[in-house]
Amino acid sequence: METKEFTFKGTVLNGFLMLFVTLALLIASIVGIIYGIIMLSEESGNDLPGGLLLGGSVLLLILDIIAMCGELQLEPNEAKVVTWFGKYSGTFKQTGFYWINPFYSTKKVSLRARNLDAEPIKVNDKVGNPIMIGLVLVWKLKDTYKALFEVDSQTMAANPNTMGSDTKGLMNALENFVRVQSDAALRQVAGQYAYDDEDNKSNELTLRSSADEINEQLEQKLDERLALAGIEVVEARINYLAYAPEIAAVMLRRQQASAIITAREKIVEGAVSMVKMALDKLSSEEIVELDDDKKAAMVSNLLVVLCGDESAQPVVNTGTLNH
Repeated sequence: METKEFTFKGTVLNGFLMLFVTLALLIASIVGIIYGIIMLSEESGNDLPGGLLLGGSVLLLILDIIAMCGELQLEPNEAKVVTWFGKYSGTFKQTGFYWINPFYSTKKVSLRARNLDAEPIKVNDKVGNPIMIGLVLVWKLKDTYKALFEVDSQTMAANPNTMGSDTKGLMNALENFVRVQSDAALRQVAGQYAYDDEDNKSNELTLRSSADEINEQLEQKLDERLALAGIEVVEARINYLAYAPEIAAVMLRRQQASAIITAREKIVEGAVSMVKMALDKLSSEEIVELDDDKKAAMVSNLLVVLCGDESAQPVVNTGTLNH
């Protein structure tokens, strides 16, 4: 994935050191304001020192409050996107407590893996059968620049006015983008393949029997679609696959009929083999001589016995074969 993100290279100071400095300046400014007011209240006839002290202390207090806004804290797999009056200045990813120029604008984003369990959707497969198909997707943010500036995440967020500080709002907006693109990719992939090889004669990939290949193509399609937003697909796979309810019963009966036919073919094949073996055995060991009519009758009886669903009722022939 081509990235437009780069590391923030501005001045970064230790957050605890700057916290100590700003607190010290805060105390000094408050003390200066108090003494300035006291000096002005005294009837000395000269208000210049008191006025300068009060004005300087107020200015120091304002600057100190602004400096306090430059402190930032990051946990593992979090980042701050830094901008300078609208211009992208880099992405800050160092874990810990730091201080940067407070005039930089920052937006926190999460780099942790997120999970999307998409609800099954109805699509038509390659042969036109309506099916229900769903996917599970694991994704994470890879390029913070694209996530914030290539897609309109501001508009997609539930509360656009809090995007500067509301990490949850931004990630929910990206999750909505992932959900829509996942739906489109799933429809595209599902429409290229049949649900199943109904005739068992084709070597083409199917949704039911070629899960690994289909999941690989699905992941590739998702990568292509989500790269626009700087999102990396960790894993994508189909987790639900079934015929749509309106044809499920019909297709079940068709599958059952196909299974019965396949089973019958195996039974007949085995029965014919057993009949041939019996005739060859009788002939080779000269147990009995059978003419064509007797052989036909014997073949018929054996096939009925071997291929029948119920147990055959034996009939004892007390006469002779030549009778």
